[in-house]
Amino acid sequence: MTDIDHTKHYSETSLGKKLARCALLAGRQVVEKALVLFHTLKDRDTPKWAKGVIIGALGYFISPIDAIPDLIPFAGYADDLGALAAALGTVAMHIKKDHIAAAKATMSRWFGERRAREQQV
Repeated sequence: MTDIDHTKHYSETSLGKKLARCALLAGRQVVEKALVLFHTLKDRDTPKWAKGVIIGALGYFISPIDAIPDLIPFAGYADDLGALAAALGTVAMHIKKDHIAAAKATMSRWFGERRAREQQV
């Protein structure tokens, strides 16, 4: 990882643009994890420290500066997946069923009903 402050890259707009641009390339796991974190971030009950972790991970995901460039087929999003998974593990106690349901609903709209049900966070 680098010493760059990735929190400055996070915004809802930049997250939406990144997800739209890379949904198929990044894969369902990356997109769904990002969405679960996003919904956890938006929850008033999520503590500030956890929101900081989430913003850092989503900022890294959005950032144009990566440990592994996103343009590399199959490997390009491995570092993003790792950052998102680490953030999920760190804030897991604050992830609610509603956050997961909201992420799955978005996945259903984007990828179709059957595929969304097959995926797990």
